[in-house]
Amino acid sequence: MPLAYALVGMVGLILALTWGALQVQIALAGFLNGESIWSKAQKQSVIALDAYATKGNAADLANYRLNYDVLMADRWARDQTASGNFDYDAVADALRRSKTVTVAIPGVIFILRHFADAPYMRDALQAWRSTDSSIAELNTIASSLEAGYATGKINNAEIARQRERIGAINSYIEPRSKLFSRAVADGAAWIGQVLFGGVLTAAAVAALLWLGMARRILASVRGTEERYRLLFDSAADAIVMVDETSGRILDVNHMASVWTGRDADELIGDRFVHLFVQPLSGQQAGRAATNALLGADGSKRPIETQSSLANWGNQPVRQAIIRDISERVAMEQERRVAAEALASIAEGVIIADAERRVISTNAAHVDLTGFTSQSLQGKRLDDNRRLPDGKPLPQSIWDSVAAGHNWLGEVQTTRNDGSCYPEHLSISTIRNADNQVLYYVAVFTDVHEAKANQRRLEHLARHDPLTGLVNRAEFERCCSEAIAVAERERLAAVVLFIDLDAFKIVNDSYSHAIGDRLLVKVGERIRRQLSDGDVAGRIGGDEFTVLIPRLGLREDARMIVGRLLAALADPVLVDDYEIVLTASIGVAGYPLDGDSAAALIANADAAMYTAKTEERNTFRFYTPIMHADTRRRMQLATELRQALARNEFQLVFQPSVELRTGRIVAVEALLRWMHPERGEVLPGEFIPVAESLGLIRRIDEWVMQATCAQIQAWNLAGVPPIRVAVNVSARWFSHPAFVEGVSRALQSRQLSAQRLLLEITESAMLRLGDDTERTMRTLHTLGIDVAIDDFGTGYSSMSYLKLPAVAYLKIDRSFVTGLPGNANDAAITEAMLAMSKSLGLTTIAEGIETEAQHEFLLRAGCVEGQGYLYSYPLRANEIQHLLCPNQPLAPARLRLVPPRRN
Repeated sequence: MPLAYALVGMVGLILALTWGALQVQIALAGFLNGESIWSKAQKQSVIALDAYATKGNAADLANYRLNYDVLMADRWARDQTASGNFDYDAVADALRRSKTVTVAIPGVIFILRHFADAPYMRDALQAWRSTDSSIAELNTIASSLEAGYATGKINNAEIARQRERIGAINSYIEPRSKLFSRAVADGAAWIGQVLFGGVLTAAAVAALLWLGMARRILASVRGTEERYRLLFDSAADAIVMVDETSGRILDVNHMASVWTGRDADELIGDRFVHLFVQPLSGQQAGRAATNALLGADGSKRPIETQSSLANWGNQPVRQAIIRDISERVAMEQERRVAAEALASIAEGVIIADAERRVISTNAAHVDLTGFTSQSLQGKRLDDNRRLPDGKPLPQSIWDSVAAGHNWLGEVQTTRNDGSCYPEHLSISTIRNADNQVLYYVAVFTDVHEAKANQRRLEHLARHDPLTGLVNRAEFERCCSEAIAVAERERLAAVVLFIDLDAFKIVNDSYSHAIGDRLLVKVGERIRRQLSDGDVAGRIGGDEFTVLIPRLGLREDARMIVGRLLAALADPVLVDDYEIVLTASIGVAGYPLDGDSAAALIANADAAMYTAKTEERNTFRFYTPIMHADTRRRMQLATELRQALARNEFQLVFQPSVELRTGRIVAVEALLRWMHPERGEVLPGEFIPVAESLGLIRRIDEWVMQATCAQIQAWNLAGVPPIRVAVNVSARWFSHPAFVEGVSRALQSRQLSAQRLLLEITESAMLRLGDDTERTMRTLHTLGIDVAIDDFGTGYSSMSYLKLPAVAYLKIDRSFVTGLPGNANDAAITEAMLAMSKSLGLTTIAEGIETEAQHEFLLRAGCVEGQGYLYSYPLRANEIQHLLCPNQPLAPARLRLVPPRRN
C-alpha cells in the first residue's frame, strides 16, 4: 500500500505541474492575444487618423476613437496592476473591453502583477510604456483636427503638417511595437522551457524517491515476516490459522501445541472445530466467545476465542486467538458469590477504588439510581451526589474517611433520568497491610419516602386537608410575618374574611359530599385571583381568609376584592349540578384596623358579617362600630335560642282585599318577636340571625303550627273561611320533611288544604335546584297552593311559573310604590299582570298606600291588593272582629279604608 500511495502521489504531482504549465500557457496565449490586439489597434488608430486628416470624414474619426479606447483600456489595466493596489474586477472589465480572451484574463493579471520583472517581460513592458506619450500626442492631433474641421478654418498646409506629425509618431511607435511583440513571444518560449524542465525534474525526483521507498519496503517486509514468526511462536496465547473455505488448520504456534498436547504437524490439516467441546456456529468475527479447549488426554481448558479474517494472497484465512481464562473464570466465580451477597442487601452499595472511581455496584443501586455498574465505570462515586444545599461533597469528608473514620450523612443524589432524591449515605474504606486505602465502600438508603411523609405531616399540620389552603394557625403565622414587614417598611397588610352566602342550603339540598367538592372549587377560584405572595386560607366551614401583604393603603385591596366577588358569583359545575352562590367579604388592614393577626381576622370577620347582613354578594371595610354590632348580634343570637323555648313569638295578620269589591279574601301571617326587654323585634332584624344559626326551620315550623292553630280557632269562633298565607324560607321548603310537616299540621287541626297558601320568594326558589319541581307536584296533589313572593326582584325565571302548585303571583312593593307616575314601574307592572292573566295566575299587589295606586292596579287587571291603604298588620282577635263586626272587641288600631269606585 505505501508503494501505491507513493505512485499515486507522484502521478498527482506531475499532473499538477502539467496543469500549472497549461494555465501559464493559457495566460501567455492571452497575453500574446492582447499584444496582437494592442498592435492592431495602434496601427488602425494611425491609419484612421491619417485618413481623417486627409478627408475629414467623421467615420474615420470614430474608427480612430474606437481603437484609441482599446489602447487606453490596456494602458489603464497595465498601470493599475503595476501599482499593486487595484480593483480586480475593474481591471478585468478593462481587459474585456480591450477584447482580451476572457479565459486568459486572470493569467494576464497574474503575470502583470507578479512577473513584470521576469526575463523578456521587463523589456516588453518598457517598450510598451515608451509609446504612451506618442499615443497621447496622436489624441492631441485628433482633437486639433476635429476642432479645425468643425470651424472650417483648416487649410491644406495645416493638413499636411498634421499628417507629417502622424507619420513621425508612427515611425517612432512601429519599431517599439515590434520589440514589444518579440519580447512577449520570447518570454512565452522561455517560460514554456522552464515549465517543461520543472515537470521533467519533478518526475525524475518522484521516480527516484519511489524506487528508494520500494527498496526499503521490501526489506521491511522480509524483516517483518521474521519478526512475525518469532512473535507467533512466542505469544502467550494460542494462535491458529484456519482456511476460511475448508475450515482446516493451516498453521499453529507453539502455545497451541502445548495446550492441546499435539504436535504442530499433527494439528495442521485437522478441522478447527475438533479442538473445542462446544460447536463454533454463530461466532462472529471480532467478537470474543468462551468455550473449552480439548487436550489430547481428554482435559478441558476454559478458553476465550477471538477471530479475524485476513488474506494470504488470494486465500481467505481466519486467524483465531485462543486465550486461557482459567484464572478469570475462578475470579468470576468468587465475584459471583460476592455479587449475590451484595444483591441480597436492600441498601444500595458502591465499591470505588482509591481515586473514588466506581468499580462495582449492587442490584439495589440500579433500582435506586437507574445507573448500572457499567455506566459508572471510571466515574467518581461523588460525581452525582451533592449536599442538601447543592454544594459538592467537601474534601473534609474524604480526609475524615481516609483517617479511619466512617462518615454518615444525608446527600442529594441525581438519578440516571435526571431526577434527584435524598439518600442517607455511609462511607467507609478497605485498606491494605500498610493501612493505605484500597477501596471506598458506600452504603446508601433512599429516604425520599420518609422525608415525603414528614413533609406531608408538616403540610397537614399547616394546611386544610380538604382545599389545600393554609389553616388558621398557618394563616395567623403568615399574617404576623406580613405585619412585621409592613411595620418595618411602612406599608399596609390586608386580611379578607370571605363567607359563602347560603352555603348551608347546598349541603341540605344536595349532599355534604357535593358541598365539600364545591368548597374545593371555591378555594381554587380564590387562589387564581391572587398574586404571588398572597396567602389564601380556610379557617372552617365555608369561611375563607386571604392575606394581601405589601399594599400602600388598605383601600388598595378594593380591586382584588371585586375580582373575588365576580369569580365566586360565576356558576360552579359540581358533578352534574350547576350551583350558583355568592360571597360576602370583610376587609381589615394593618395598621388601621389592628396590629396583630388575631385582631385583623376578628375585625375582618365583623366586617364580613356586616356585608352579609346589609346586602350579601358585597364587601365592607371594617369600622369600629361593627364590633358593637357583632356583640349585639351575638346577644341577639343567644336570646333568639331562648325565644323559642319561652314562646316569645307572636303572629299578626295583614288583610288582602279584592280590588274590585273591597272584600277581605285573605290574610298573610307575619311573625313578630315580643322581646321581654326590647319590645317588638321585626323579622328583618332577627331572621338573618336565625338563618345563620340554623334556627330558621324550627321557626318556620312554629309559624306553620301557630297559623294552623289560629285557623282552627277562627273556625270554632264562626269566622268566615278565608285564605291564610304563610311565608316559607328556602331552607325549610327544600328540606325532605317539608311536605310531610305541612300535611301533618293541617291534619292535626282538621283543616282543608285550600285554607293555606304558602309564600316563597322568587330568589329563594332559584336557589332550590332540581327538587323544587318534585315538591311543587306533591303540594299540588295535596291541594295546597303556592304564591311567588317579591316577583320581579330576582332573576324572574319563567319556568317556575309553570309549576303545578303555583297559583298566585305577588307583585313586589318596589314596583307599586312608583305607580302610577313612574312610566317604567307602570310598564313592568302591566307586563306582569298580562303574563299572569295568560298563565291563569291570581295576582296580588303588595304595598298599596294610595288611592291612585289602587285605581291603576284595578284598571290594569290586578285581582288582589295588600297594603296600608287597607289595613296595618292586626292581631288575631282584631282580624276576627273585622270579619265578624257583630262580635265585641273593636280593634283599637283598625284603619280600613274601602276603595273608591268609579
